[in-house]
Amino acid sequence: MRFATNPDVVSVVEPPIAEAKGWVAGRSYPADRPLLDLCQAVPSYPPAEELRAHLAERVALFETAQYTAITGIAPLREALAGHMARAYGGAIAAENVLVTAGCNQAYSLALMALARRGDEVILPLPYYFNHQMWLDALGVTAVHLPFRPDRGGVPDPAQAAALITPRTRALVLVSPNNPTGAVIPADVLAAFRDLCAGRGIALVLDETYKDFLDPGEPRHALFRDPAWGDTVVQLYSFSKAFSLTGYRVGSIVAGAAFVDQVAKLMDTMSICAARIAQDGALYALRHLLPWADGKRAMMAGRRAALLEVFASGNLGFELVSTGAYFAYLRHPFAGEPAASVAKRLAQDHGILTLPGTVFGPGQDPYLRLAFANLEAERMGEVGDRLRAAV
Repeated sequence: MRFATNPDVVSVVEPPIAEAKGWVAGRSYPADRPLLDLCQAVPSYPPAEELRAHLAERVALFETAQYTAITGIAPLREALAGHMARAYGGAIAAENVLVTAGCNQAYSLALMALARRGDEVILPLPYYFNHQMWLDALGVTAVHLPFRPDRGGVPDPAQAAALITPRTRALVLVSPNNPTGAVIPADVLAAFRDLCAGRGIALVLDETYKDFLDPGEPRHALFRDPAWGDTVVQLYSFSKAFSLTGYRVGSIVAGAAFVDQVAKLMDTMSICAARIAQDGALYALRHLLPWADGKRAMMAGRRAALLEVFASGNLGFELVSTGAYFAYLRHPFAGEPAASVAKRLAQDHGILTLPGTVFGPGQDPYLRLAFANLEAERMGEVGDRLRAAV
């Protein structure tokens, strides 16, 4: 091409999932030893049958083909506000909710509203790669909070405090985490909130995987603070809990004044989230929470099966942290790039993972497994193949 391309975009890395899937493109695997695709976090089951039937009826209506309000349809905003308030306590209203085309768009809109070229955003290692990619595209500097395997992958607020400068605009957390699966305890989240509030920066909390927390696990109390909207920006996705990845529907929950600013960006980017997706999310919140809880229990069973595999020993791979959809492993091949290890596992042993290097610097010793893609009764195959690789 003869025209110039934005150099910030050119500098962004290629999408890692597509690259990893390229390692096995065109390759065949024995019927009794098929490829175990543990690369991308995608629900292994379809949406609920009643949800599909509901959407089949909705698609016939003219209103489903029309724009909605920029911030989303009112019933969904009200339902999601109520859902979050019941889950966490505190006062959350419809005016605090903006519906987005998936959680990636929620993140992109929020960070664009918070930071511009030359600003800084604190991003813990290992990061979700799309978070880094978007900051790079904006020309915003990502300041990396060190990985703490000694804390089970839970980041340290004291270390974060030392990284804040006059150019810092936000601190991003993901809990349960992608890629490590680590859940940030409520008291640690409160410490991060206090840090951000005291320093006048936003705490952006991505809770895409919140629906896979153990029911008995304490929830954070961030929304119980009457002033939560001055600091907290929560991101959420319907994709995983209700198996709606292709529908692209997520949300931002934040102070009403911030939602108003984000709405300007939403209007220019996509005007609104797809109406059919919003209808699906609304139906899910009203009718399918028990269905989603059953899937949470199923995922907990898959995690338990994975833990049992690692407890058996002799794998050669160390389980650093796990939760929700993911397990973060330390591979035994010291000095070998993680990409080389992951590619060999895929091509020679039929287990597709992501190398730690796509999640940030210093991650060469690690691999991510999206274990939620595999049925519990087949988890032993993961152990067999890892042992064979060593």
